[in-house]
Amino acid sequence: MNKEASRRGAPQYTAKALFLTLITMAIIGGCTFLYFIKGLYLLPDKVCDGAARRDIAIRTLPHARSADQWADQGDTGGRFSFACRISTSSDSTLSGEVDLRGASEAAWVDSYGRLAGKRVVRASKGELEALAQIDGDSRGSASVYVPCIPASVKESGAPHTYALVADVSVSGKSRATGAERRQALTDFAYQLTEHAYKLAGCKEPRNFPEKLPRYEDGS
Repeated sequence: MNKEASRRGAPQYTAKALFLTLITMAIIGGCTFLYFIKGLYLLPDKVCDGAARRDIAIRTLPHARSADQWADQGDTGGRFSFACRISTSSDSTLSGEVDLRGASEAAWVDSYGRLAGKRVVRASKGELEALAQIDGDSRGSASVYVPCIPASVKESGAPHTYALVADVSVSGKSRATGAERRQALTDFAYQLTEHAYKLAGCKEPRNFPEKLPRYEDGS
């Protein structure tokens, strides 16, 4: 009886051991996977001194073991600028800069069109404008234009000669491609511009909508 009972118990023990082994392997595998993808998720909810949401970086950049952020503001000779960069251990970087420029909307569209080979899509909401590349190099890029008359500049007969212009791009591998990447880069540029508008001390108060119209909306 004892030998027979022992034989009946052996398969149960083996099955239990196998189950525990599989669970242990799954836990180890999961922890290993999380170790290599956690980088972007460890960044604060809002990156670059609160300028932009972390989820845009997660949408744009591939998984990485570690990630870092950097922001800088400059105001030299009346020329305001704000820069943001998010880099990862996978050598992918999302970067953007907002500059105060003496440029009309038409001049901005014309110059950006030439740089992108005139293959661009456009979205707008009132005076807020955005452009993104359809083709071009693998980096991808987008730009946002928001009229801004700085407090240090006297009003002239040509309103909105000055504007904050954001240029953003992604280098290295990108998690998003095509229309998804264009939209993510534009969202990033838009959020940086909204943040910079407060820092630049623009004369006119401006209400920024939560987001610009989507390119796929045809707006």
